[in-house]
Amino acid sequence: MKKYDIKSTDKETLRKWYYLMTLGRMIDEKAPAYLLQSLGWSFHAPYAGHDGIQLAMGQVFTRGEDFFFPYYRDLLAALSAGMTAEEIILNGLSKATDLTSGGRHMSNHFAKMEWNIQNISSATATQDLHAVGVARAMAYYGHKGVVIASHGESSVSEGFVYEAINGASTEQLPVIFVIEDNGFGISVPKKDQTSNPKVAANFSGFKNLKIIYCNGKDVFDSMNAMAEAREHAITKHNPVIVHANCVRIGSHSNSDKHTLYRDEDELAYVKAADPLQKFRRMLLRYERFTEDELKKIEEEAKKELSTANKKAIAAPDPDASTVLDYVLPEPYKPQVYVDGTHNLDGEKKTMVTAINETLKAEFRHNPDTFLWGQDVANKDKGGVFNVTKGMQQEFGVKRVFNAPIAEDYIVGTANGMSRFDPKIRIVIEGAEFADYFWPAVEQYVECTHEYWRNNGKFVPNVTVRLASGGYIGGGLYHSQTIEGALSTLPGARIVYPSFADDAAGLLRTSMRSKGFTLYLEPKAQYNAVEAATVVPDDFEVPFGKARIRREGTDLSIITYGNTTHFCLTVADRLAKESGWNVEVIDLRSLIPLDKEAIFESVKKTSKALIVHEDKVFSGFGAEIAAMIGEEMFRYLDAPVQRVGSIFTPVGFHPNFEKAILPGEERIYKAAKSLLEY
Repeated sequence: MKKYDIKSTDKETLRKWYYLMTLGRMIDEKAPAYLLQSLGWSFHAPYAGHDGIQLAMGQVFTRGEDFFFPYYRDLLAALSAGMTAEEIILNGLSKATDLTSGGRHMSNHFAKMEWNIQNISSATATQDLHAVGVARAMAYYGHKGVVIASHGESSVSEGFVYEAINGASTEQLPVIFVIEDNGFGISVPKKDQTSNPKVAANFSGFKNLKIIYCNGKDVFDSMNAMAEAREHAITKHNPVIVHANCVRIGSHSNSDKHTLYRDEDELAYVKAADPLQKFRRMLLRYERFTEDELKKIEEEAKKELSTANKKAIAAPDPDASTVLDYVLPEPYKPQVYVDGTHNLDGEKKTMVTAINETLKAEFRHNPDTFLWGQDVANKDKGGVFNVTKGMQQEFGVKRVFNAPIAEDYIVGTANGMSRFDPKIRIVIEGAEFADYFWPAVEQYVECTHEYWRNNGKFVPNVTVRLASGGYIGGGLYHSQTIEGALSTLPGARIVYPSFADDAAGLLRTSMRSKGFTLYLEPKAQYNAVEAATVVPDDFEVPFGKARIRREGTDLSIITYGNTTHFCLTVADRLAKESGWNVEVIDLRSLIPLDKEAIFESVKKTSKALIVHEDKVFSGFGAEIAAMIGEEMFRYLDAPVQRVGSIFTPVGFHPNFEKAILPGEERIYKAAKSLLEY
C-alpha cells in the first residue's frame, strides 16, 4: 500500500491538498459573516483543527463505489470529496438550489446524494446505523466499496453508536467509523464522557474490528490511516475505527462561547496546533513549494470563493408554497381491488396465516425484498406468534435473518440498506411487541423526515411490522398500542387492519409502495375466528380508504383494530334490542385518513362515536373528533363522543385489563346514550 509523506508525494497532489485546505478554511472563516449580514448560515460548526482527517476522508472517498456520511462539522471533508465551494455556500445560506435539502435542513449539513454523499440528521451519530445498513447491502450484492461515517468522540457515548459498531463487527461489514476527537462535546470535556482517554479503546475487545489511531491534525498520518482503513475494509470485509486526534480551534458552533470554559493557555495551544499552518510550513521547509507559489494558490482559492459567493447569494430562496412537497411519496396503486373490497366466498384464513402468506408471496414477487427483526428466523419458529414461520427456509439466511435485541439497530439499518438501491424493499419486525418499540423511536423519527429533509431525493422503502394491542392478558409491555403517539410525526403511513383480508391487502400495498409505513397488527386477532376471512390471491388495499363494515343511518361508529369487532357486535345488539341502525366504519388506514368516508357517514347519521383501543386522552380519536367538530358541526345532532382506554398503563391481572381496555359493554353504553340524545 502506498505511503504518503512530505518527500515522496508528488507536487500536483500536494498542490491539490493545499488548495482544498486553504479554500475550505476560507469558507469556514467566512461563514459567520453571512449570519452577521443576515444572509444565513445560522448554524455553523467550524472544522478548524480537524483539517488532516477531513482532507483524508474526502480524498479516500471513491465516487461510484463508496458511500459517505459526513457529520455537520465536515465542511472540508465534503469539499475534499468533490463538492464545490458554491455547493457548500448554497447549503450554508439555505438556498432553494442547495443540494442537501433545498433549505429544508439545517445549514452546515453537506450532501450530494447522486454521489452517495448522504444527508444526515442533526441528531449526532445516528448515521452510524445507516452506514451499517448500506454496508449490509454492499455485502449482499457483492459491491466493491466502503461506507465512511464520521462524528466526534462525544457521540460515542450514544448507545446506537455501540449498536452500529457491534452490528458491523458481528456481520463483518465494510464500514469505516471515523472518530474526530477534539476533546469536547460542546462544553463537556472528554473525561466526563468516558474513562478511556482514547474513546476507540472502548471497542478494543470487539472481534473482527480493526482500530487505527492517527494524528487528525497531520495530513500524511491521516491519509495513511484512511488509505489503510479502506483497503482493510474491502479486502478483509471487516469494519474499521479510525480514531483521529484533533483540536477544536474555535467554539463548538456559533451558539457556543468557548472562552467560558477554556482558559487562555488551552486556546493558545490549539491555535498553535493549527493543521493548515503546520502543513504550509512543511511545504516550505521541505522546499516542495516557494512562498510565491503558495501565495498564488491562496489567491486562486480566494478567487473561487469570491465567484462562489456571488453565485450563491444570487441563488433563489426556497418557495414556501412547496412546504407540503415530499412529506409522503405516492404509494403503489392497487390494480385489481382498487377500493380494497371483495365479495368472494370460500375458505376463510386467519390473520396470522394471511400475513404469513402475503409476506411469502411478496418475497417471490420482488427478489430484492428483505426481512429481519428479533426472533423472526429461528429454525421452525417465526417470532412469538409464528407470523414469519417458514420464511428463512424458503428465502435463505441472507434475505430473512434475526437481528440483535437492539430496536434502534433494526430500524436504523433498514433505513441505511434501502439507500443502496431504490428497488430494495425491507420489512422489519421492529420489536417483539409494540410496547418494546420505544428504543427505536429515534430512528423512527429519522425515517419519517428523510423524504422531506432530502427534498425528495431519498425515502426509506421500509415497512415496520409491530404486534400491537391487548386483550391477551399481557400487561405492561405486551398489551399496549402506540399509534396515538406516533401519528404526531409526519412522514409515515400508519395502517391498522381488523380482518385477515385487510391485513393481507395493506401489507401487500405497503411492501410495493415507495416510502415508510408503520403496519400495526392487532395480535389478539391473529388466530381469532371473528377476524378470519376469505383472502383473495394478490389482494390489495389502498392507503387512505376506509371500509364500511356495516351500513346504517342512526349513528356512525368510527373504529379500527381490535375494537372493530366489539363495535360490530354492539351494532347488531342495538339493532335487535331497539331497531337502531348503526353504521360501523373500519378506518384501516390512519395516515392517510379517509376523511371523505367519515364525513359522508356523519352527514347521513348526524351522530358520531369514535372507538379505539388506545387511551382516550391524546389518542388518535381526539384528532378525528376535532376534525368532525370543526368541519361537520352543522350536521351534528349530538356531541361527538369517544370510547377508549382509561389514562393508565395496561395492567396484567384480567380484572385490571377489563377495567382499562374498552370492551363491548362500555361501547354499548356510549352508543345507546348517543342514540337516545
